[in-house]
Amino acid sequence: LRGKKNAQASANNGNGNEYSLKSCENGMRQPEIGASMDIIIVGSGLVASALAYTLGKDRRRVHVIERDLTEPDRIVGELLQPGAYLRLIELGLEEIDAQRVFGFAVYNDGKKTKLPYPLENFHPDVVGMGFHHGRFIQRMRKKASSLPNVRLEQGTVTSLLEDNGNIKEVQYKCKGSHQGITAHAPLRIVCDRCCSNLRRSLCNPEVDIPSCSVGLVFEQCQLPYANHAHVILADPSLIMFYPISSTEICCLVDIPGQKVPSVSSGEMAYYLKTKVAPQVPPELNNAFLAATEKGNIKSMPNRSMPAAPHPTPGALLMGDAVNMQHPITGGGVTLALSDIVVVRNLLRFLHNLNDSPSLCKLLESFYTQRKQVAFPINTLAGAAYKVLCASLHPARKEMRQACFDYLSLGRTFSNGPLALLCGLNLCPLSLIFQVFVVGLYAVGRSLLPFPSPSRIGSVARLILGGLGIIFPIINAEGVRQMFCPVATLQSYLRGPPII
Repeated sequence: LRGKKNAQASANNGNGNEYSLKSCENGMRQPEIGASMDIIIVGSGLVASALAYTLGKDRRRVHVIERDLTEPDRIVGELLQPGAYLRLIELGLEEIDAQRVFGFAVYNDGKKTKLPYPLENFHPDVVGMGFHHGRFIQRMRKKASSLPNVRLEQGTVTSLLEDNGNIKEVQYKCKGSHQGITAHAPLRIVCDRCCSNLRRSLCNPEVDIPSCSVGLVFEQCQLPYANHAHVILADPSLIMFYPISSTEICCLVDIPGQKVPSVSSGEMAYYLKTKVAPQVPPELNNAFLAATEKGNIKSMPNRSMPAAPHPTPGALLMGDAVNMQHPITGGGVTLALSDIVVVRNLLRFLHNLNDSPSLCKLLESFYTQRKQVAFPINTLAGAAYKVLCASLHPARKEMRQACFDYLSLGRTFSNGPLALLCGLNLCPLSLIFQVFVVGLYAVGRSLLPFPSPSRIGSVARLILGGLGIIFPIINAEGVRQMFCPVATLQSYLRGPPII
């Protein structure tokens, strides 16, 4: 039976290199010594599972090692923007259990505006999606493991073994076993999520935690605007509601800083009832209080980390292991799926993964190409969070109000920013243009009805405040990629040679 499975796997891979398997004591399967795999993926979250399926379809032999294969329980990464859904379609993964989302409803100081996604030029199926994170991951894992040349294994990767600067092997332990196992493959892709233990050997991580998200799930509740994500510009930060199933709505409350009230002591419930509930729309207030009373409150730090990889032969970082941004825009999933498309396309250039020089060029090319998508997504997420949070600073308050009023002007004005936010337009120059236009609108508001000395001083503070927000983000992401996109595009088009 084992020989039959090996023959079938070899046939599906389109080459003559057979690999054999044996069973761990706990029933999991592991490679025999000398087994031949093409790619080892560390982790099995959204990025890793989708990547395993994508590469498996391209007849690569993929070994996925995941610390815990039970259904994950997270409160972020559950809103799929239309740009991300387009990439799911491109990867053949669009069959997900999700609720359609057509845009946003934004509330600010008693006013509200409806912001539909600019989807006029796209197929009617292309919309945003709200989904249950854990169920989505399990569906992805099942789809990946359905391919005969993709193997999911539960185990903990302890280290990447190096030889003269090259990553050669992966060391891990099977669940229930204390014996170390060494796995071999020409390429190792690390996707072990935001708390990666392996990233330090492959990049220079500078993780910032600007805030924490507190999550609640409502049941049997209707949003004021059906099939729309709702964003409240509250004090001190944002509150968001979006559907994750036909009967469930997720609420995320952003709390600035790293320290949040304790859930176990009841401080969090008190904070939500007294500070947050009065700012929730009346239609959702009863459901919010009921969910708070129920007590199933989850919290999670919101991490931000610019990508700073140093290309290492034999290994690649992807997903939250290499780059994180604030979840306010929901851009993390868009970027992750875009990275998978880039990796898939690059690997199609390289038939022989044992060609180390070409593989090294491919890895460098990946980090260059992904910047074209990562830069606008990361910059927009960082800037939007700082602008839309409540502040006592007059210039920051004016920026927040100006953004809301600008978006409320109608689709002629809101389509540009929304196209960037939802991943339908990822051109860095478009981001620069939109920042300039919104800034010009804010300056014009401050000068009207006529430019008195006090108004000119207010404009100066507004400009300095805006530059103080956007410049550090641009600097962290990379000035050359922002202001010299042609140079980056040349590297993008150059890519690795066809082998």
